[in-house]
Amino acid sequence: MAYREPADSGDRDPEQGRRSWVERRRQKIADEIARNRRGEYTVPTWVLTLILVLIVGGWLALIFLV
Repeated sequence: MAYREPADSGDRDPEQGRRSWVERRRQKIADEIARNRRGEYTVPTWVLTLILVLIVGGWLALIFLV
């Protein structure tokens, strides 16, 4: 599969792609902050997994070491 340049790439500023990426990133961060302020935040799955592993590991340590 060959790479093709977009049709309008000749009249665009080379920095346009970078600016649009930065703008999308800023908007994504602003949206996340707004969701968190409304109370719609969630705990990442890896944090929940880590907590579960620590709890189970603690119980196993109590069972086998005591």
